[in-house]
Amino acid sequence: MRILFLGDIVGRSGRSAVTERLPGLRDEWGLDFVIVNGENASAGMGLSGAHAKLLLEAGIDCLTLGDHAFDQRDMMTFIEQESRIVRPLNFAKSAPGKGARLFSTRRGGKVLVVQALGQVFMKRAFEDPFSTVEQGLRLAPLGGAAQAVIVDFHAEATSEKMAMGHWCDGRATLVVGTHTHVPTGDARIMPGGTGYMTDAGMCGDYESVIGMDKAEPMTRFVTGMAKGRFTPAAGEATLSGVLVESDDRTGLAKSINPVRLGGRLEELLPPL
Repeated sequence: MRILFLGDIVGRSGRSAVTERLPGLRDEWGLDFVIVNGENASAGMGLSGAHAKLLLEAGIDCLTLGDHAFDQRDMMTFIEQESRIVRPLNFAKSAPGKGARLFSTRRGGKVLVVQALGQVFMKRAFEDPFSTVEQGLRLAPLGGAAQAVIVDFHAEATSEKMAMGHWCDGRATLVVGTHTHVPTGDARIMPGGTGYMTDAGMCGDYESVIGMDKAEPMTRFVTGMAKGRFTPAAGEATLSGVLVESDDRTGLAKSINPVRLGGRLEELLPPL
């Protein structure tokens, strides 16, 4: 099974890049399943129902969220109507939606998507992500009810993300970090057969400060004071993510390749 995971969409630039490029990539790369983190797709803060529809219509099979999951108020109700959206499993117990879902591919395969939030350096104290992910993995074990298992770990600390990779090794097809918007250079297959990358990066304009127009973040860093609101950078976006190919029998990763298309970063294409 060939699965593409794209990192956090940031603003209009990121949305446009995904909706314009993804339909062609599905056919060109023979993708079985596409997961995209939509955490910052609407004005850089959360995901609206309208933008979720636009992205899903472009060929995304599953949209994951993050700590800004419900910054756009309509997502509180929209997520209950749209089963292709997954929010963090260790969010508040009263939160709408689900943090783990089993999906069917267009060819009949089963893919379990699990998302959790990290605890280290996060502004809010979320529940323990390791025991939470453990519960999620039990819903559809790899090589049994699920032919592929993808874990999106939305966290700040690289150490916590690496620990999650080791925790899931042998029980997931891919563990990939999101949230920090900078693609890491450590894509690899772990000893137990799980593909891993500390952060997928973002789908946004890299001529920015992690996707935001440079002026306001730089003002705050230099002066310690806020002058205005953060707004997403509007230049050409880079699609950043990772492509993993799994063994149809075991569900473990056979290959993993970082992906970067367009924008400011050096292009990286999978050797298909």
